[in-house]
Amino acid sequence: MKNIILIFLLAFSPILLYAQAQEATLLGTWDDPTLVGSAAFNNTYNDTWGIAVGGHEYAIIGSTAGTHFIDVTEPTMPFEAHFVAGQFAGAQVIHRDFHDYQGYLYAVSDQGTSSLQIIDLANLPAGVDVVYDSDTLFERTHNIFIDSTAARLYTFSTKGGPQGHSPMRIYDLADPVNPTFIGEYSNFGSITPNSVHDGYVRDNIAFLNCGDGLAVVDFADTDNPVTLSTMTNYAQAGYNHSGWANKDCTHYYLADENHDLDIKTVDISDYSDVEVINTFDAEASSVSSIVHNLIVGCNYLYASYYYDGLQVYDISDVENPQRVLYYDTSSETDGFSYKGAWGVYPYLPSGNILVSDMQEGLFVFEGLGEHCDPNENVTSCRRTGTNTTQVKDKVSGLTIFPVPANNTLNLSLNANELLKKIQIRLTNLTGKVIRDFGHFDFHQGENKIQLNIDATIPNGFYLLSVSNGAFRKVVKVAIF
Repeated sequence: MKNIILIFLLAFSPILLYAQAQEATLLGTWDDPTLVGSAAFNNTYNDTWGIAVGGHEYAIIGSTAGTHFIDVTEPTMPFEAHFVAGQFAGAQVIHRDFHDYQGYLYAVSDQGTSSLQIIDLANLPAGVDVVYDSDTLFERTHNIFIDSTAARLYTFSTKGGPQGHSPMRIYDLADPVNPTFIGEYSNFGSITPNSVHDGYVRDNIAFLNCGDGLAVVDFADTDNPVTLSTMTNYAQAGYNHSGWANKDCTHYYLADENHDLDIKTVDISDYSDVEVINTFDAEASSVSSIVHNLIVGCNYLYASYYYDGLQVYDISDVENPQRVLYYDTSSETDGFSYKGAWGVYPYLPSGNILVSDMQEGLFVFEGLGEHCDPNENVTSCRRTGTNTTQVKDKVSGLTIFPVPANNTLNLSLNANELLKKIQIRLTNLTGKVIRDFGHFDFHQGENKIQLNIDATIPNGFYLLSVSNGAFRKVVKVAIF
């Protein structure tokens, strides 16, 4: 294992020569007060993306209604230039996600009878054209990522289509307007998630945020993918939510979607020895602070925090990020829910930074200098001589139902061998134990357990952990 060196910062330490973090310069905002908020978190807005076409810059922001194209060419005066209604819209919508490829925007939702929408951007600024809007491939998916080096669309926690439910899928984008199914995947060595929450992919090397851990998988051969590494036990482990690799693909920045947990710096220089080597945060005083999404642009890491807005870190020293920029977008009172900033995007030619706030709408900030192209000066994530040994998992499946739970919660777990003294706990989003259900012995094969949820547990979102010294599984639980 690599040695972790703890550096104590003295008053004369060179690291203190970094400038103190500055409040970002707000250039402009946009929102539409006629749109409805979601029934879950009263979030009118969700993710954001950005594009530059025909001499114009656009912020893409999702809402309960659909996809909004906000012209931010003059950042002090953003305006809605175009709008594409979602196949499913209204107060039940919480999530939308976007990525662009070869002049097309791919838009998805994770609620209702939705679809994959492919939007042609060639006619901007005059207009946009929906060239594909269908649920044939899938109806809903939580997140998407496009590996432009391999022309592949990755979908995470996907529902509908011939496959039904899939923890993740891959589609070929050789023809960008006619994606073709490649495969669905659910077994990544020692991690076999019911749902992959998100992922980052470069050169067919995928970093999969699986809720109960991080899996690094080589999908060069999609018929025989190889799990290069898994990481489930690490400093401040929570709900493994999202992340992004640095330009040299030596480090991966990881966010666990739990209140009062830090961002992690993960050393990925050796896939056989992936580990957290540092943690850092938004320097917020509230224990309800919670990071949501991360994205790397050149030598900076951009983070969207639910209650603490935009946070930007200088990662020139990749193992010791320094906070350099911040702006609290949210007027919401800090609390143990999900409100405030959702997404961040730093790749516009102007260098300006886009942030979407769930209740407040779009924010445009002055950037940190020159334009950062995400596809320039990046190193391949493919290694030579890596350890490609698959790790046999002790548990090949874990599902819970009903969702949401009320009086009881049913757990189904497939064990690949006899497992003893498995502890099952319900915690809140900060990791505080709400209910310890005790220890269980699991026989080889399918195990079913019914857990009683008594009336003293308040309605809300929780984490259910199933673990012993050899493995750990974490799934989100809604109790209403």
